[in-house]
Amino acid sequence: MAVDVGEADFEERVIKRSFERPVVVDFWATWCAPCRHLTPVLERIASERTGDVELVKVDVDANPGLAGTFGVQGIPAVKAIRDGRVVNEFVGALPEAAVKTFFDSLMPTQADRDVAAGDAAASPEEAERAYREALTAYPRHRGALLGLAPLVASRGDFAEARELLAQLPEDAEVRRLKAHIDLAEDAQLSTPDDPLSAVAGDGDWEPVLERLLQEIREGDDKERARQRMIDIFEVLGPDHSLAMRYRSALAAALF
Repeated sequence: MAVDVGEADFEERVIKRSFERPVVVDFWATWCAPCRHLTPVLERIASERTGDVELVKVDVDANPGLAGTFGVQGIPAVKAIRDGRVVNEFVGALPEAAVKTFFDSLMPTQADRDVAAGDAAASPEEAERAYREALTAYPRHRGALLGLAPLVASRGDFAEARELLAQLPEDAEVRRLKAHIDLAEDAQLSTPDDPLSAVAGDGDWEPVLERLLQEIREGDDKERARQRMIDIFEVLGPDHSLAMRYRSALAAALF
C-alpha cells in the first residue's frame, strides 16, 4: 500500500528517503476517477519491487503547496524522485504495461549494486574494487566516482582523485570533496609550523582556522591562507557554526 504523505513529512519521507532508493509520488485527489483507477496499479507494481522503490501518495487538495512546487496541473500525476530531484514522470492513467516500464526505469543497475557494495565494504580495498567494477560498466557513475575519489586521495593519489571528480557536474558535494582533497594534499606537504600541520583525524578544524586567520592578519602569504579557509568552509558546509563564525572573521580581517 502507498503511504500518505503531506507537507509536514514530505522532506523526511520523500526527499531524504530518495537518497537511499527511488520514491514514486502519486499526486491524486478523492474526486479524481482516473486516480482511483491508477492507484491500485501503482501499488501492485510497487509491491513487486519492494526494497528497490517506494510509493507514496499526496492528496493535492490537502497539500496545494506540494502540488504547486512540483508543477502539478493535472492528475493523476506521478513523479519519480531520486537523490532529491525528479528523474521521471507521467500524467494520466497509463496502461499497466506502461506503468511497469516506468518503474523498471528506476530499478538499480548492476553498477548501482556495485556502488552499494562499495559503500558497505569492510575494507578500503574491497570498496575500491567495487567502485572500479561499477565504473567499468558505467564510466561516469556518480556514486562510484564520489566513493572512489576520497579513497585514492587517502593514499596520496591526489591527481587521480581530481580526475575522477572532474567527470562530474559541479555541485556542493563535488566542491566539498575537491576542497577536502586540496587540504589533504596541502597538509601532506606542510612544514611543522604550517597551520595545516594541525589537521587531525578527529576533524577539529577550529585551531587550523584560528592559525590561518592569524596568518592573514600577520603573515606574508595572505592569499594562500584565505584559499585554505575557503576550502575548509566548503568541507564544513555553509550552515556549520565554525564556517559561519570564521567567514565573518575572514571578511573582517580582509576588509
